[in-house]
Amino acid sequence: QVQLVESGGGLVQAGGSLRLSCAASGRSFSTNAMAWFRQAPGKEREFAAVIDWRGVNTDYANSVKGRFTISRDNAKNTVYLEMNSLKPEDTAIYYCAARRFLTIATMSNEYDYWGQGTQVTVDP
Repeated sequence: QVQLVESGGGLVQAGGSLRLSCAASGRSFSTNAMAWFRQAPGKEREFAAVIDWRGVNTDYANSVKGRFTISRDNAKNTVYLEMNSLKPEDTAIYYCAARRFLTIATMSNEYDYWGQGTQVTVDP
């Protein structure tokens, strides 16, 4: 089992920045690919960013590419999402997810463990 706890969400003005953190506990964190998904009100959960177990390979949704950066610190069992140039359409609950494989994936059904989410609200 892997337990995931997100933090760092909040209210920010458009154009601002936030840094989300996801702390993992349980089985070995360093062998999991990790991702961030988000769910806006009335919409389905969507992929945002993913990083492989080594922190070498990443992928991003087109909607966040160039503005968001995913990273991880295996020594701290933590994955981060740096969000810059935030837009109102980035408003959502952001979820951290882990999968029992080393390599990246972008579909939510490929992930085995989920956090409770952290709210990000971007004011126009």
